[in-house]
Amino acid sequence: MNLVIFGPPGAGKGTQSDFIVKKFKLFQISTGELLRSEIKNKSELGINISTTMNSGQLVSDEIVGNLIKKFVSNIKYKNRFIFDGFPRNILQAENLNHILKQYDQKISLVLKLSVSLELIKKRISGRSVCSLCGKIYNEFFNPAPINSDCCASKYLQKRSDDTLDIAVKRYQTYEKNIEPLINFYKKFNLLKVINGEATIPEINDEISYLLESIKG
Repeated sequence: MNLVIFGPPGAGKGTQSDFIVKKFKLFQISTGELLRSEIKNKSELGINISTTMNSGQLVSDEIVGNLIKKFVSNIKYKNRFIFDGFPRNILQAENLNHILKQYDQKISLVLKLSVSLELIKKRISGRSVCSLCGKIYNEFFNPAPINSDCCASKYLQKRSDDTLDIAVKRYQTYEKNIEPLINFYKKFNLLKVINGEATIPEINDEISYLLESIKG
C-alpha cells in the first residue's frame, strides 16, 4: 500500500510516519528530510532551498516532485511508501498521481492530522534538540532534565526554521492550500481525518485500525 499523511508543520506527521514504517514495513518519504538533506550537502539547490524555508515560504512543486520521483522509480520500494508532508496542494497531488501511475502504482489511503494553531505554536516554538545525543525536547510538554550532563541547556539547539513567526506563517499557508486538497481526496474516498491532539498511543491505535482494514 501507498499512503499519504499530512497536516500542518508540527502536527506529528514524522512521529506517526515512524510508527507506520516500523509496524507495516513501509518506506517513508519525508519532503522535509529530503529538503534538509539537500541543504546539508550545501549544493546550489540546497542553498536556494534554505533561503526559501527560512523565509517561511514553501519550496517549488517542481523541485519537490523531482526529489520524490527518485524514490518512486526504485522497484524495491514499489507499493510500500508513506508520503510525509506531500502533497500540500492540488497541483502536487495531481503530480504525485501522475508519478505513481508512471510506475503502475496509486495511493491507498490519505491520513489528515488535525491540530489547532495554538497547539502548533507550542509544539514548534518550544522544540529543541540535544546536540550531543540527538534527543528532542519541548519546553511546554517534554522539558529537558534539569540535572543532566548530556542534555543541559547549553547543548540544546533549535532549528533555524523553528521560530514562532515562521510557524504561524507556515500554518496559514497550509490552511490556505488544504481545503481544495481535502476535497480532491474526498472525491476518491481516500481521506481519513485523525485527531492530532489525542495522545500518541491513541493516534497509533486509530491509524493501525485503518491500515489493517485496507490490508485485509
